[in-house]
Amino acid sequence: MDKTGTAMVKDVFVMADNVYSPIGKTTAENFINLKNNISGVKRHSQNEMSSQPFFAALFDDDQQIISNGSYTKFECLLVASIDEALKQTDINIRDDKTILVISTTKGNISLLETEKYSEALKKRMSLTTSAQLIADHFRFKQKPIVVSNACISGVLGIITAMRLLRSGTYENAIIAGADVISKFILSGFQSFQALSPGVCRPFDRSHNGLNLGEGAGTIILSTNKKYAGRLKIKGGSLSNDANHISGPSRTGAELALAISRSIADAGVHTEEIGFISAHGTGTVYNDEMEANAVHIAGAGKLPLNSLKGYYGHTLGAAGLIETIISMESLRQDLFIGTPGFEVAPESHRINASADHRSIKADNFLKTASGFGGCNAAAVIGK
Repeated sequence: MDKTGTAMVKDVFVMADNVYSPIGKTTAENFINLKNNISGVKRHSQNEMSSQPFFAALFDDDQQIISNGSYTKFECLLVASIDEALKQTDINIRDDKTILVISTTKGNISLLETEKYSEALKKRMSLTTSAQLIADHFRFKQKPIVVSNACISGVLGIITAMRLLRSGTYENAIIAGADVISKFILSGFQSFQALSPGVCRPFDRSHNGLNLGEGAGTIILSTNKKYAGRLKIKGGSLSNDANHISGPSRTGAELALAISRSIADAGVHTEEIGFISAHGTGTVYNDEMEANAVHIAGAGKLPLNSLKGYYGHTLGAAGLIETIISMESLRQDLFIGTPGFEVAPESHRINASADHRSIKADNFLKTASGFGGCNAAAVIGK
């Protein structure tokens, strides 16, 4: 409480982070490769996944993530990313004030392709099973929280942790997200005719679909004032289109609402936002909706990017990976461009570019949208 008896909102500081992807095992490695325009998206011919070649950002088949045969690839990614982030901190993950939040969309769904269905397999595939395995690996005391809400899962995980920390329920939060690509997942997007026949081109007038990607991201947050001076999660908000199970809003008004509310929650003005890290899948309907939303929210002139041409769509990890890269942009005063972008459709009214550029920014806005009409937006800044 302050002197007037009003409840004070706790600051939520970023202690550490990690991106584990096909182009790097640390945030630093990833950012260096992004600066050099190195993408993880490549053409793949894998008959066990698809009868047709496809473009995606995948780990090499022989790449060992961690040496633990009892964990799935999905779980190995989470362990590797969390471990690397924890090395940067001195927090006690075994106390009552530290919580683990796991973000994913598909988890171990690929086990359906290799195992006979049974009650035991059903339990092994459960997201709560994987989350508890990860918690036990690091010996977290508290029961982990699972966040799985389509493609906003990563950003939703950050907002969930922010709210838990603001309320004083916890002092530290580790948010980790991951997904891996399997035939099950690939065929689902093929059935929607949503995959691009080449490298995706978000917000470009020739955009024709998305690429999928594998990866993991981890952000560690704290309300401990000794971390003051670091980047902060300043605000966040959610909304839903209630429009269609897979098709986004026709207007973008609902994402615009989440954007406006996240900016208000952060206590900043739109003109104080340095750039937007967009969801930017490269599909016509998503890009159109998101461009409309940014315009409706009065942020159409802000520099905007999509990192999907570097990472593909990493599903439950996307919001985390893209937030972490954007945080590094704030630290290094370098805005990463959108690969494949040349000219936006006339209707988009956004400020996108393929080029990296120097930028002096105190805050950025992260947006995400997903199946079922879910939307999320968060403001992160100095």
